[in-house]
Amino acid sequence: MSARSISYTGYSDAQLLPLITTGNSMAFDELYFRYGQKIFSYFFRMLWKNKELAEDCTQDLFLKIIRHAEIFDQEKRFSTWLYSIAHNMCKNEYRKKEVRMNHLAINRENPASVEAADPDMNRFRLAVQACSNALSEEKKSLYILRFTENLTVPEISSILSIPEGTVKSRIFYLLKEMKEQLKEFETLLVYP
Repeated sequence: MSARSISYTGYSDAQLLPLITTGNSMAFDELYFRYGQKIFSYFFRMLWKNKELAEDCTQDLFLKIIRHAEIFDQEKRFSTWLYSIAHNMCKNEYRKKEVRMNHLAINRENPASVEAADPDMNRFRLAVQACSNALSEEKKSLYILRFTENLTVPEISSILSIPEGTVKSRIFYLLKEMKEQLKEFETLLVYP
């Protein structure tokens, strides 16, 4: 049976990694199929909605996986390792680009230009987006990992290298802060 006819869809992430280190491109393609879009989306949201930068970081991340697949701890979840690397790459980008606020101001949507069937919900959506974009790097990372990527508290704890209790308390205070900033929308049914 040739390598081309093998399907890796039934393999776990941990089973694919050793194959990738031997140069198996089909195993790599399967891993990229599973995580490529998720990681790109994470980078896109974390890095000022800069598509080119998100694409570059996604490519760099998967190159790191190819080069360093052997250091993956088989006892841990691959997705947690992947997001840990992505998180560290974002922190490096923040250090390189101290002009983050300029990027956020340029990339914010103009509420007047967006048409929606429900103007109140549209205003609320834009307010939540603006509120999350204005968060500090630490809070924004936490917000995206929990509420956009839907990762669990233990996964976030491992990615950010902080105790689970700290993650829970930071989420609590983050939601409290955002709720206060979005107070004008408290009459909507979706208000946090």
